[in-house]
Amino acid sequence: MLYELRIYHCVPGRLGALHRRFEEVTLKLWDRFGIQPVGFWTTVVGPSSQTLTYLIRWDSLADRESKWNAFISDPEWAAARTSSERDGAIVEKVENQLLEPTAYSPMR
Repeated sequence: MLYELRIYHCVPGRLGALHRRFEEVTLKLWDRFGIQPVGFWTTVVGPSSQTLTYLIRWDSLADRESKWNAFISDPEWAAARTSSERDGAIVEKVENQLLEPTAYSPMR
């Protein structure tokens, strides 16, 4: 079991557009591809309130590669992304890490 931590740093003022894209499009597509989100968070105290942080659960690196590549190459995703960015870019920078739970982690 692996978890992917992703942090999206939004263009100032565009966090709402990112939320809408997840709510209206991304999560439905993820469901179709079997991508399993664990949770989503916004920053209350920290360096920026214009970030979205989330975790995805993967069975393995191969599982991640197969499902993520299918998602990002999907024409419906490409069209939705283009449409959601018609007023300008939403995300300035993406950080991601693949994490493996320790033997004592409750997520193991």
